[in-house]
Amino acid sequence: MDLGLGIDTGGTYTDTALVELSTGKVLAKAKALTTRNDLSIGISESIRNMGDVSTNDIRLVSLSSTLATNSVVEGKGCRVALIIAGEEYKESVPVEHVVQIQGGHTIRGSPNCPVDLEAAKDFVAGISDQVDAIAISTFFSVRNPEHENALKEMIISNWDLPVVCGHELSTQLGFHERTLTAVLNAKLIPIKAELIHSVRKVLTDFEIAAPLMIVKGDGSLMGEKLAKERPVETILSGPAASLIGARNLTGEDEAVVVDVGGTTTDIGILRGGKPRLDPEGAIIGGWRTRVRAADISTSGIGGDSRVVIVNGQIVLGALRVMPLCVASSKYPRVKEHLDKVRNVKLTPQATHIALENMVQADEFFIFSRMVKGYVLTENEKVLIDLIRTEPRTLHEVSEITDVHPYSYNVRKLEELGIITRIGFTPTDALHASGEYVQYDANASKIAAEYRANLCGMEATEFCSAVKEEAIQKIAREIIYRLIYEDCGKMPHCDICTELIQKFVTQRPGVDFSADLRLHKKIIGIGAPIAAYLPSVAKRLNTELLMPVNSDVGNAVGAITSSIMETVEVLVKPKQGLGVMEDPPCTLHSVDEMREFETITEAVGYARSWGENRVRRNAAQAGADNIEVVVENERVMGQMGKSWGDGLLLEVHVKVTAVGKPKMVFEEEKETDEFD
Repeated sequence: MDLGLGIDTGGTYTDTALVELSTGKVLAKAKALTTRNDLSIGISESIRNMGDVSTNDIRLVSLSSTLATNSVVEGKGCRVALIIAGEEYKESVPVEHVVQIQGGHTIRGSPNCPVDLEAAKDFVAGISDQVDAIAISTFFSVRNPEHENALKEMIISNWDLPVVCGHELSTQLGFHERTLTAVLNAKLIPIKAELIHSVRKVLTDFEIAAPLMIVKGDGSLMGEKLAKERPVETILSGPAASLIGARNLTGEDEAVVVDVGGTTTDIGILRGGKPRLDPEGAIIGGWRTRVRAADISTSGIGGDSRVVIVNGQIVLGALRVMPLCVASSKYPRVKEHLDKVRNVKLTPQATHIALENMVQADEFFIFSRMVKGYVLTENEKVLIDLIRTEPRTLHEVSEITDVHPYSYNVRKLEELGIITRIGFTPTDALHASGEYVQYDANASKIAAEYRANLCGMEATEFCSAVKEEAIQKIAREIIYRLIYEDCGKMPHCDICTELIQKFVTQRPGVDFSADLRLHKKIIGIGAPIAAYLPSVAKRLNTELLMPVNSDVGNAVGAITSSIMETVEVLVKPKQGLGVMEDPPCTLHSVDEMREFETITEAVGYARSWGENRVRRNAAQAGADNIEVVVENERVMGQMGKSWGDGLLLEVHVKVTAVGKPKMVFEEEKETDEFD
């Protein structure tokens, strides 16, 4: 029996699924808390939690992860220098050193001037010991990559540094987006290498000898070697895997996929059985990249979202915290202290204090790790010492130190990952009500009673109100996603906001009500979907599918994906000759710019070159039984009836190779050709 092991490292949980590759049947599954400081610990625990399963028949391992996305959002990564040529980079870019030199091309691929290799060489000589990688971006390199290639060759001939070129990652126009993509790829190289090393260590510990694949942001797979070279392509890997998992678990080709996790809710669309991709490239951390990725809406609502009581009102924030039920299972002191909190009265809270800074009497903090380069203040040192081994509330710390709770900048320490907040979450509300119990429900019940009292409610009413907040927020995000799908982004006016509020609450106004009907089914992915999505689907008047094994849908998606490699070639007629039947033209590819006597000759060359390239790339990524599809798109300009079919502006040749991953290691001599 040939088995595959799917692994998904999410922001809160690490899921594993053991799948029979020939049928897609899930034979075993498990979860474990993600251990952010050392992901291998959570992965190992999740594999162990699957029980007594034989690893001898595992032929393939596939990994999806939010690591790349989180690293970009959190500003992490290695030290990068940037060389740009032909255009000033006008946007902010996360690099340590940058230089602008002469070079670059026109939109038709002609050089503006020779590239200044000496200036680039002097720059690298001065900073080579201060950076870990170099990114290169020249103006219109997608029309002619010769300057980027020359710069890369010069650097690797003189220094042992990874070099990333913009044209290697995208064929789309957009100098700024392509530059940023190259920089982010360079920054992520050591992070992805460390993750792959950790996973390999786990597989060795479990004596699993199988190829390791990584899910890309578009839902396809890449081999670990390519993932180390092009880690930026794994941005949005986790959400993309959930779309693939939803398709394979249900067989549905058209659906709205809602993945409710511990940290976020991700919403994507299946069209024709494939994830809908963002044509402009993924937006990560507010930056538009040229990364080919699924078009996913991510909102800060999950099972571990922080619930805040503000002057008797329930507010569901985007901040992820450790649920009290989970913390109590790890730290017995949490439940012991919650009994004392029952008698704490919450004083009126100033409305000018930001939600993330508001102190809650039943919230605890525990030390996580130190961060290199950050110097603690004296107050912070005292706080860290008090919570180093056991969690405490800020009120407890205040009693010991005689320092007001609001004097501690705990939010900054949280953002740096130095401390972890423990608080009441929707997961606690489900534990307190008995709907979903996996950890210590008693701690959740005590906190629910305390918070219900602050809101003037009974505990059961309070838990229902927290659940209702989550349901409304998820429903609202689905509506926003579908409006964007239908119409594109648009500002929300007061009337729109009022109508959407009536949709999600289903509360009638004085004179009218509002109903909404989805034309697609909703597929739920994630452990807590049964608590939230039935009500969401009912309000949106659509059918909800909650497939068996949806709780590990991301891991299933990771192991059931295919390898897909695509290249695009642009062919443009010579200026002013597009009215000819078969005009002379210029071909632009990732490798070169080349002149041809006819469009027919150029397109034939593009097809042949493209097929060879994608077959090689797919084989390098670990694919077997490769199939190639070639698509031609002729872009015409209309010039009136007397001009016949019109003016040929350009021809796009898109070549795609698709294959399933090989399930056994090839002999070393067969893979050396790609090293």
